[in-house]
Amino acid sequence: MIEMTYLLNSGFLVRVGRTLLVFDDFKDPAGAVDAAVAAADFDHLYFFASHSHFDHFDAHIRRYEAQADRYILSDDIRCMKDCSAFNPQKLTFLKPYASWQDDVLAVESFDSTDLGTSFCVTLKEEGTTIFHAGDFNWWDWTGEPAEQRKLAENAFRKQMKKLEGLEADVAFFPVDGRMGPRLDKGAKVFCAETEIRALVTMHSIGYSAWQPPAGFFAPGREIPVWSPRKSGEKNCLKDGRLLK
Repeated sequence: MIEMTYLLNSGFLVRVGRTLLVFDDFKDPAGAVDAAVAAADFDHLYFFASHSHFDHFDAHIRRYEAQADRYILSDDIRCMKDCSAFNPQKLTFLKPYASWQDDVLAVESFDSTDLGTSFCVTLKEEGTTIFHAGDFNWWDWTGEPAEQRKLAENAFRKQMKKLEGLEADVAFFPVDGRMGPRLDKGAKVFCAETEIRALVTMHSIGYSAWQPPAGFFAPGREIPVWSPRKSGEKNCLKDGRLLK
């Protein structure tokens, strides 16, 4: 079972067995991470940050250093002045197309179409794989010049060639309401060209919860979708089904 708690924006607390994974915790209004760490009902704790944008990385995560096994951060975060305060013995920076592992999990990084990386994390004992896209998306903004839109498409397609056939139990992927009618363009291609078993949308603060329109998935292939909006909102994925 995969237990998920929405923090904010692209931030999530994920529990798999006795391991906690925290992605892009820049702000946690509901105090979900504080509560989970205080409960001490875990054996391992890892923090991930996909890039240095303020709404994905904040150095407050250092306060959990005593309990954390590792901080796995995109390499662009290395230049942030706040990083000098982290314990280097618990810090790993990953460039795109790099990997890191220990006895608990294996991490593979991919490129982004904005800044930083995306992460594919596999829990070894459970055999569970989680993909967190960070800011990887088809950023096809309304009003952009045709040349810029084509560059965005090319960057997205190039990365999708690397991700084609990716298998994951759940993928966290942007469906950004600011993009208007093109908000789910990248997610549609991503779901069609990978083998993910559930989709959790992110990066859409202040917009209505998204649900896949008719024809969004390839014929004969429907996957469960969760589009959280409220900090602290929870869901569970069990046997390929979202329970809430």
